[in-house]
Amino acid sequence: MTPDAISALFTPRDGGFRCARWGRPVAPVAFGMDDASLAIFRAALAAVLADARHQMADTDPETGANLMIFAVAEWAELGGIPDLDRLTGMENLPERLAGQGADQYRLLRFDAEGGIRAGFSFLRLGGPLADAHPGRLAESVAVNAMLSFARPVTPSHELAALIRAAYDPVLPVCSTDPAHALRLAARML
Repeated sequence: MTPDAISALFTPRDGGFRCARWGRPVAPVAFGMDDASLAIFRAALAAVLADARHQMADTDPETGANLMIFAVAEWAELGGIPDLDRLTGMENLPERLAGQGADQYRLLRFDAEGGIRAGFSFLRLGGPLADAHPGRLAESVAVNAMLSFARPVTPSHELAALIRAAYDPVLPVCSTDPAHALRLAARML
């Protein structure tokens, strides 16, 4: 993976490089899943976090859970979540997702240092994701939650190496300097 390819992963279409990782242990919770699916998601998160050498916790001292995964058949079901607008900072999220024809959506919140403070993953399982293998879907959610990717990514060996590099403790939890991609590329060798 070249520095330019790495930089592109953290640069949205409107510009503004931002590579951020979790600066605290990840305390996940999932809603709308049966026990078997929940176990698969928890195992996938644990594996991705272990590979990054980052901690998973039962609770976050400030928020209880800091990575929330919502699985619904249709986006309208999100309307039943109390204070969803306040939780996400977005008004009319179910309507917006339905209007976009989205099957999944990820939202990250950041702390004062720029590190990931909270993550939200929304999955609409009533569409094409209904046929997705639970393990692959869980791995995708876990990988996409690890860094502030500008667009959804597909899990791969190269991406796993990039995540490990980004979690090197000598690197900052957040960088807005595109040259940071060079530091990441050097650690992937």
